[in-house]
Amino acid sequence: MTTEEADRPPAAGVGRVTPGVSVVVPVLGRVDETARLLGSLAVAAARCPEPVDVVVVDDSVPDDARAHRANCARHGARYVRGPRHVGAKRNLGVSHARHDLLLFTDSDCRVSPELLRRYVTGIRRAPAEVAGIAGPTLVEESRTAVFRIMRRSHLLNGDLEMPRAGRSLPWATTSNLLLRRDAFRAVGGFVEKSLTVVSGEDVDLGLRLTGRGFTIRADPDATVTHDRMSSDSVRSVWRRLFGYGRSEQWLGTVHPERRTARCNPVAVLGLAGAVAVATLGRTRGRSALLVPLTAGVGLGLRAWRRRRPGDSARGVADAVACAALEYAFDAGAVVAAVQLRRPDLLFAGFRSTGGDTDE
Repeated sequence: MTTEEADRPPAAGVGRVTPGVSVVVPVLGRVDETARLLGSLAVAAARCPEPVDVVVVDDSVPDDARAHRANCARHGARYVRGPRHVGAKRNLGVSHARHDLLLFTDSDCRVSPELLRRYVTGIRRAPAEVAGIAGPTLVEESRTAVFRIMRRSHLLNGDLEMPRAGRSLPWATTSNLLLRRDAFRAVGGFVEKSLTVVSGEDVDLGLRLTGRGFTIRADPDATVTHDRMSSDSVRSVWRRLFGYGRSEQWLGTVHPERRTARCNPVAVLGLAGAVAVATLGRTRGRSALLVPLTAGVGLGLRAWRRRRPGDSARGVADAVACAALEYAFDAGAVVAAVQLRRPDLLFAGFRSTGGDTDE
């Protein structure tokens, strides 16, 4: 297939959907990581009892795009130019997909050799109301202090590991999710407009599926490995948590039944600051102490929840550092409330599973 043919949408009436697995991968940059993913998919495809095709949907800069094209040609994947929004990319990938099962994964992941075989075997035996199967996404270990610290936080990677419990899921991350194409189409696919370019669209899709009476099964042994680079530096952790905070507020507007009251410490700190400024004259400046006092109490309470039995002095320090980094999530939620012009969201959270948003 030529590059031009790969970029062209399927012609009307051509490409009948057949049994098998179509893997859809949205891409922006990450050339080396995507090459590793494609290699792992080739190994898994060789062990799959049904045909497999891979669609890479990319909006990288020209140099990276050329590298992605070359890697796709090397591994037998199809390359498609797509939009920026990740939900729109995945929808476009599905429109190019040849098969009745859809596997969604990310460019910074690697699939396990038995993943496709397990998924095909499991879904073919499942009743029609089972829309799909999800497995855990395990972040590869890193020796950095930030990675060690953030292992205490379920906000960062807890959703990725949710299928390890083996229960039915209300939704699953699109780093490791197999869906029946018919179920995907029944709910209209992914949203293509949201507050953030990436994050939240998988929660929304899953909740729409389960809201329609479908179920998503968990397979704890169907594993995908996630690159550690998104979890081993302050910058990467901050960016991820800030984005999660923003996307959860958006989710609260499209799924208001899952909105819940929440004490956002960043919003509380802002309120304390406003009170302190307004009363400086009357308190002869003593009200300024309200800000560090509020910050200290909030940090201490969250650090207490991040502690582990028998923590050493370093463990206590790790719990405090984890609590401090988690403020990125709260800051993202506050920014989203402002962007959405929803002051009521300043003290609201989103219940994505059975518990609260951050505890």
